Amino acid sequence: MNTNEQIIEEFYGAFAAQNPETMASCYHPDIVFEDPAFGKLHGKDASDMWHMLIERAKGNLTVEFSEIHADSHTGTAKWTAIYHFAKTNRKVVNKINASFEFKDGLIIKHTDSFNFWNWSKQALGTTGLLLGWSSFLHKKVQHQALEALRKYQQKL
Repeated sequence: MNTNEQIIEEFYGAFAAQNPETMASCYHPDIVFEDPAFGKLHGKDASDMWHMLIERAKGNLTVEFSEIHADSHTGTAKWTAIYHFAKTNRKVVNKINASFEFKDGLIIKHTDSFNFWNWSKQALGTTGLLLGWSSFLHKKVQHQALEALRKYQQKL
């Protein structure tokens, strides 16, 4: 296992152990994170997002990861998050493909990709089933996710 594969392993191992401080230590200070739920986050916003998600899960989060591959510049992994969505208390099993770029031995770019419609059907029920394909719902979820992150950060 090379050093970039080790950093991905450390990141997801910390996530599975619900240790956001160790997760943050795997990120470069100039990290750019992007996913369908939050959109693009920079720097401390990315680390704060993981802190918030772990704190909100209150121990009811399972993270499984596999297929970690990396070279000297880029990497990939597959991971699954199993949790109850806070607003609806509906169980979500979200299968995610992650891609990474590295700088100075740390993750500088982290992009998570998943099927937003599948996620919205699980998290939101009928609303997600009917509207999960639409840019309207996608934008609304991103707005609410960012709003929740800002409120969380104000409490820090």
